[in-house]
Amino acid sequence: MDNNALFKIGYGLYVLTAREGEKDNGCIVNTVMQVTSSPLVLAVGVNKQNYTHDMIMRTKEFNVSVLDVNSKFSVFQNFGFQSGRNADKFADFKSVERTENGILYIKENTNAYLSGKVLEAIDFGTHTLFKAEVADAECFSNAETLTYSYYQQHVKPAAKPVEKSGWRCKICGYVYEGDPLPEDFICPICKHGAVDFEKI
Repeated sequence: MDNNALFKIGYGLYVLTAREGEKDNGCIVNTVMQVTSSPLVLAVGVNKQNYTHDMIMRTKEFNVSVLDVNSKFSVFQNFGFQSGRNADKFADFKSVERTENGILYIKENTNAYLSGKVLEAIDFGTHTLFKAEVADAECFSNAETLTYSYYQQHVKPAAKPVEKSGWRCKICGYVYEGDPLPEDFICPICKHGAVDFEKI
Protein backbone atom coordinates (compact mmCIF):
# COMPACT_ATOMS: atom_id res chain seq x y z
CA MET A 1 0.00 0.00 0.00
CA ASP A 2 1.51 3.29 -1.14
CA ASN A 3 -0.02 6.05 0.99
CA ASN A 4 1.34 8.69 -1.41
CA ALA A 5 -1.49 7.67 -3.75
CA LEU A 6 -3.92 9.27 -1.31
CA PHE A 7 -2.40 12.70 -1.94
CA LYS A 8 -3.56 12.42 -5.56
CA ILE A 9 -7.29 12.19 -4.80
CA GLY A 10 -9.87 14.71 -3.75
CA TYR A 11 -9.82 17.34 -6.50
CA GLY A 12 -9.29 15.67 -9.87
CA LEU A 13 -10.69 13.62 -12.73
CA TYR A 14 -10.46 9.84 -12.62
CA VAL A 15 -11.10 6.73 -14.68
CA LEU A 16 -13.19 4.33 -12.63
CA THR A 17 -12.96 0.72 -13.85
CA ALA A 18 -14.81 -2.48 -13.00
CA ARG A 19 -14.93 -6.08 -14.24
CA GLU A 20 -17.75 -8.60 -14.37
CA GLY A 21 -17.02 -12.01 -15.85
CA GLU A 22 -14.90 -11.40 -18.95
CA LYS A 23 -16.08 -7.82 -19.43
CA ASP A 24 -14.05 -4.81 -18.28
CA ASN A 25 -15.62 -1.38 -18.34
CA GLY A 26 -14.82 2.14 -17.21
CA CYS A 27 -16.10 5.68 -16.94
CA ILE A 28 -14.92 9.16 -15.99
CA VAL A 29 -15.77 10.34 -12.46
CA ASN A 30 -14.86 13.50 -10.57
CA THR A 31 -15.74 12.54 -7.00
CA VAL A 32 -13.21 10.47 -5.07
CA MET A 33 -12.39 11.33 -1.46
CA GLN A 34 -10.83 9.76 1.59
CA VAL A 35 -13.38 9.11 4.33
CA THR A 36 -11.30 7.51 7.11
CA SER A 37 -7.65 6.58 7.54
CA SER A 38 -7.95 3.49 9.76
CA PRO A 39 -9.32 1.47 8.10
CA LEU A 40 -8.50 3.32 4.89
CA VAL A 41 -11.89 4.06 3.32
CA LEU A 42 -12.65 6.19 0.29
CA ALA A 43 -15.89 7.28 -1.35
CA VAL A 44 -16.63 7.39 -5.09
CA GLY A 45 -19.69 9.04 -6.65
CA VAL A 46 -21.03 7.29 -9.79
CA ASN A 47 -23.95 8.16 -12.07
CA LYS A 48 -26.59 5.41 -11.91
CA GLN A 49 -27.13 5.45 -15.68
CA ASN A 50 -23.56 4.34 -16.28
CA TYR A 51 -22.92 0.67 -17.02
CA THR A 52 -19.86 0.72 -14.74
CA HIS A 53 -22.20 1.62 -11.86
CA ASP A 54 -24.22 -1.55 -12.45
CA MET A 55 -21.06 -3.69 -12.52
CA ILE A 56 -19.84 -2.26 -9.21
CA MET A 57 -23.26 -2.83 -7.64
CA ARG A 58 -22.97 -6.52 -8.54
CA THR A 59 -19.25 -7.22 -8.02
CA LYS A 60 -18.52 -4.79 -5.14
CA GLU A 61 -15.02 -3.99 -6.50
CA PHE A 62 -13.43 -1.24 -8.60
CA ASN A 63 -10.19 0.53 -9.50
CA VAL A 64 -9.60 4.28 -9.68
CA SER A 65 -6.91 5.64 -12.04
CA VAL A 66 -5.97 9.20 -11.04
CA LEU A 67 -5.39 11.14 -14.29
CA ASP A 68 -2.53 13.62 -14.56
CA VAL A 69 -2.22 16.88 -16.51
CA ASN A 70 -0.60 15.07 -19.47
CA SER A 71 -3.84 13.19 -20.20
CA LYS A 72 -5.07 13.35 -23.77
CA PHE A 73 -8.63 14.06 -24.90
CA SER A 74 -8.81 10.46 -26.21
CA VAL A 75 -9.12 9.26 -22.60
CA PHE A 76 -12.37 11.21 -22.32
CA GLN A 77 -13.55 10.06 -25.73
CA ASN A 78 -13.07 6.43 -24.72
CA PHE A 79 -14.34 6.50 -21.15
CA GLY A 80 -16.75 9.41 -21.25
CA PHE A 81 -18.53 9.44 -24.58
CA GLN A 82 -18.99 5.86 -25.79
CA SER A 83 -21.26 3.14 -24.49
CA GLY A 84 -19.61 0.53 -22.32
CA ARG A 85 -21.94 -2.34 -23.10
CA ASN A 86 -20.43 -3.13 -26.50
CA ALA A 87 -17.31 -0.97 -26.79
CA ASP A 88 -13.78 -1.95 -25.78
CA LYS A 89 -12.81 1.19 -23.90
CA PHE A 90 -9.25 -0.03 -23.33
CA ALA A 91 -8.35 -0.83 -26.97
CA ASP A 92 -6.60 2.49 -27.75
CA PHE A 93 -4.16 2.43 -24.82
CA LYS A 94 -0.61 1.07 -24.93
CA SER A 95 -0.26 0.58 -21.19
CA VAL A 96 -3.14 -1.26 -19.53
CA GLU A 97 -2.59 -3.51 -16.53
CA ARG A 98 -4.59 -5.49 -14.00
CA THR A 99 -4.36 -4.99 -10.27
CA GLU A 100 -4.58 -7.84 -7.75
CA ASN A 101 -8.39 -7.76 -7.95
CA GLY A 102 -8.17 -8.61 -11.69
CA ILE A 103 -9.64 -5.29 -12.85
CA LEU A 104 -7.94 -3.32 -15.63
CA TYR A 105 -6.68 0.18 -15.13
CA ILE A 106 -4.97 2.55 -17.54
CA LYS A 107 -1.37 3.37 -16.70
CA GLU A 108 -0.87 6.03 -19.38
CA ASN A 109 -1.10 9.53 -17.93
CA THR A 110 -2.04 8.09 -14.55
CA ASN A 111 -0.17 9.26 -11.48
CA ALA A 112 -1.73 6.75 -9.07
CA TYR A 113 -4.29 3.99 -8.79
CA LEU A 114 -6.39 2.73 -5.91
CA SER A 115 -8.42 -0.49 -5.66
CA GLY A 116 -11.52 -0.62 -3.52
CA LYS A 117 -13.83 -3.23 -2.01
CA VAL A 118 -17.30 -1.76 -1.49
CA LEU A 119 -18.51 -1.60 2.11
CA GLU A 120 -21.69 0.40 1.49
CA ALA A 121 -23.67 1.85 -1.41
CA ILE A 122 -25.57 5.05 -0.54
CA ASP A 123 -28.36 6.28 -2.84
CA PHE A 124 -28.12 9.97 -3.78
CA GLY A 125 -30.86 10.16 -6.41
CA THR A 126 -29.07 10.27 -9.77
CA HIS A 127 -25.82 8.94 -8.24
CA THR A 128 -24.66 6.25 -5.86
CA LEU A 129 -21.89 6.97 -3.39
CA PHE A 130 -19.78 3.85 -2.95
CA LYS A 131 -17.88 3.70 0.34
CA ALA A 132 -15.02 1.24 -0.10
CA GLU A 133 -12.03 -0.02 1.82
CA VAL A 134 -8.79 0.52 -0.07
CA ALA A 135 -7.25 -2.89 -0.78
CA ASP A 136 -4.33 -1.73 -2.91
CA ALA A 137 -2.76 1.60 -3.92
CA GLU A 138 0.27 2.69 -5.88
CA CYS A 139 1.72 6.06 -6.85
CA PHE A 140 3.58 6.31 -10.19
CA SER A 141 4.66 9.92 -10.57
CA ASN A 142 4.74 13.40 -9.10
CA ALA A 143 2.79 14.85 -12.02
CA GLU A 144 -0.08 17.11 -11.02
CA THR A 145 -3.54 15.61 -10.90
CA LEU A 146 -5.84 16.68 -13.74
CA THR A 147 -8.50 19.03 -12.42
CA TYR A 148 -11.79 19.83 -14.14
CA SER A 149 -10.74 23.45 -14.77
CA TYR A 150 -7.42 22.33 -16.33
CA TYR A 151 -9.36 19.87 -18.50
CA GLN A 152 -11.70 22.65 -19.71
CA GLN A 153 -8.82 25.05 -20.48
CA HIS A 154 -6.10 22.74 -21.86
CA VAL A 155 -7.38 19.26 -22.76
CA LYS A 156 -10.87 19.67 -24.20
CA PRO A 157 -10.70 20.92 -27.82
CA ALA A 158 -12.08 24.40 -28.39
CA ALA A 159 -15.51 24.47 -29.96
CA LYS A 160 -15.47 25.32 -33.65
CA PRO A 161 -17.48 28.42 -34.52
CA VAL A 162 -20.72 27.57 -36.26
CA GLU A 163 -20.84 29.04 -39.73
CA LYS A 164 -24.36 30.05 -40.69
CA SER A 165 -25.51 31.01 -44.12
CA GLY A 166 -28.68 32.72 -45.14
CA TRP A 167 -29.97 36.17 -44.25
CA ARG A 168 -29.34 38.27 -41.12
CA CYS A 169 -31.70 40.92 -39.78
CA LYS A 170 -29.83 44.26 -39.67
CA ILE A 171 -32.02 45.35 -36.76
CA CYS A 172 -31.80 42.49 -34.22
CA GLY A 173 -29.36 39.96 -35.71
CA TYR A 174 -31.84 37.10 -36.24
CA VAL A 175 -30.59 34.63 -38.89
CA TYR A 176 -32.91 33.13 -41.47
CA GLU A 177 -31.25 29.95 -42.72
CA GLY A 178 -32.44 29.52 -46.25
CA ASP A 179 -32.20 30.95 -49.71
CA PRO A 180 -33.93 32.83 -51.11
CA LEU A 181 -35.45 34.97 -48.37
CA PRO A 182 -39.20 35.27 -49.07
CA GLU A 183 -40.19 38.82 -50.06
CA ASP A 184 -42.97 38.87 -47.47
CA PHE A 185 -40.78 37.48 -44.64
CA ILE A 186 -41.24 39.14 -41.25
CA CYS A 187 -38.52 38.83 -38.58
CA PRO A 188 -39.98 36.78 -35.69
CA ILE A 189 -37.93 38.79 -33.17
CA CYS A 190 -38.18 42.48 -34.12
CA LYS A 191 -41.04 42.22 -36.69
CA HIS A 192 -39.12 44.06 -39.44
CA GLY A 193 -39.61 43.01 -43.05
CA ALA A 194 -37.34 41.38 -45.64
CA VAL A 195 -35.95 44.78 -46.72
CA ASP A 196 -34.07 44.93 -43.37
CA PHE A 197 -32.22 41.62 -43.99
CA GLU A 198 -28.74 41.23 -45.50
CA LYS A 199 -27.17 38.16 -47.13
CA ILE A 200 -24.55 36.30 -45.05
